[in-house]
Amino acid sequence: MAGPVDRRLARESAAARRHLAAAGVLGAAGAILIVAQAVLLAGIIARSAMHGVSLTSLQGRLVALGAVLAARAAVRAGFELSGRVGATRVMSELRGRLIDRLLVAAPGRRPPGARTGDLAASAVSGADALQSYFAGYLPQLMLAAVVPPLVLIWVATLDPITAGILAGSIPILIGFMILIGKGTQAQTRKRNSALSLLSSHFLDVVTGLETLRSYRRERAQEQTLSAVGERYRRETMATLRMAFMSALVLELCAMIGTALVAATIGIELCGGTITLQAGLTILLLAPGLYAPLREVGAQFHAAADGTAAAERIFETLERSEPVPVTEGQRGAQRRARVPDPQIEAVRLQNVSFAYSADRGQVLDGVTMEIAPGATTVLRGVSGSGKSTIARLLLGFDAPADGRNVCGAADLRDLDPEAWRARIAWLPQNPTLFAGTVAENVALGVPGATDDQVRVALRAAGALEFVDALPDGLQTVIGERGRRVSAGQRQRIALARALVRDAPLLILDEPTAHVDPETAADIHAAIARLASERTVLVIAHNRSLQSLADRTVRLSDGRIVRCDDEDDDAGRAGLVSAGLAA
Repeated sequence: MAGPVDRRLARESAAARRHLAAAGVLGAAGAILIVAQAVLLAGIIARSAMHGVSLTSLQGRLVALGAVLAARAAVRAGFELSGRVGATRVMSELRGRLIDRLLVAAPGRRPPGARTGDLAASAVSGADALQSYFAGYLPQLMLAAVVPPLVLIWVATLDPITAGILAGSIPILIGFMILIGKGTQAQTRKRNSALSLLSSHFLDVVTGLETLRSYRRERAQEQTLSAVGERYRRETMATLRMAFMSALVLELCAMIGTALVAATIGIELCGGTITLQAGLTILLLAPGLYAPLREVGAQFHAAADGTAAAERIFETLERSEPVPVTEGQRGAQRRARVPDPQIEAVRLQNVSFAYSADRGQVLDGVTMEIAPGATTVLRGVSGSGKSTIARLLLGFDAPADGRNVCGAADLRDLDPEAWRARIAWLPQNPTLFAGTVAENVALGVPGATDDQVRVALRAAGALEFVDALPDGLQTVIGERGRRVSAGQRQRIALARALVRDAPLLILDEPTAHVDPETAADIHAAIARLASERTVLVIAHNRSLQSLADRTVRLSDGRIVRCDDEDDDAGRAGLVSAGLAA
């Protein structure tokens, strides 16, 4: 943030721009009302004190003063309401963009170096901190930009000398505000960095608590959390000290300026160079001139957390690159017919891909075909690029070179959501969420009935153990499926894929992390399903070889051979980079 207003926030958020416009209009109205209140109140006091005018004869002025006070209250309420509505809309907009980038445009590709706890802190508590920025800081900033010039112009018409004193004190006050503000920004970044570190480390500890306990390292983590918490405490106290110092300096400057104005008016009243009404008007306006500036300083500290969070969110948006899609492709996505992989072949044509330049090529000139209605087994050691092929087929990433096609349609020309609706995917490490078995199975089909869930569980070989759970389908299995075994988690995740009843089923290491008996059950479930849909099975060994209609081996991002000669079940080969079956 390079100035008092986060320019990216104002430039990139439509809700923020609307809020700034509303704050500007309300600020101008508030400035006019401040001057009107001072003029009316000074006139009432001067007439009743100097001329002995009764309050009854001042009834019209009193009514006008009451109307001005009511109008000021309404403007103030408008500030609050505009700020809260604006903050809510901006927070929702920023969270939506963050979720769209991390979950939709670039699923599973978090920014380099980003930790889950840091992202969570930015998206939740960080975005909430924008409430103070929009409801407090921005309205006061608008008042500070409008009220002092209007007050100075009015005072100059009454007494140029006191106007000069007020005008000379404002740059001094603003100079102190800038110096303290820079220190506050730096300190707030340190505090938020400590908070992000604490959030990330705590989440890591909670997630890996069982592992830490098994290695008897829980006490060491307790000490680490204590040290990080102490760092956060120190940074918080330093931020508070900065806020208190700011309040002291601003109050002192305003007090000195008001005192000089009061002394000058007193001398001028004694000399008869100014009227009582004019002097009272200036004295009443002087605090009103300094008040917005003091409030800006106070609100700046309260809003610093929100602007720092917005800064982190924008950095995350900039660093997490979405899957590249051109404007022409977007237009094609709206028009293209989504092919059926149960009828048309899915092919990778000379595809190359790298996650980043420093990691090198993950896939290098891969050409392969997933025949419709067949079971293709893709084999290779860990790190050979098998899971990357699944991500490319799902549209989570786009190839750097080459094309992914289904029939004659390039997958980049298809609407991603419509294409993914034709795919059921079992990832290598499926995640089960805190909820019931039924909720986890029906994740991809929210309207699925219990009967549909049971059919999917039966097809995955999971219905027997699910029925044996305390509450059956309604058993809460806990975050990451902690209340069920690894094999049971795998079968529930397989049922989640099957309930979609999609024509293309992608299974990434479906028998990983399970015992031989469970692996046999999953093997049998896949065999039952293979006759009903197109299946791509990713495996690092030969355990699923008997399922294959087609088999291909991948090594270091290249297809090195077809396994037809090693697999009696294999009947056709896949080709790559000029290699024939």
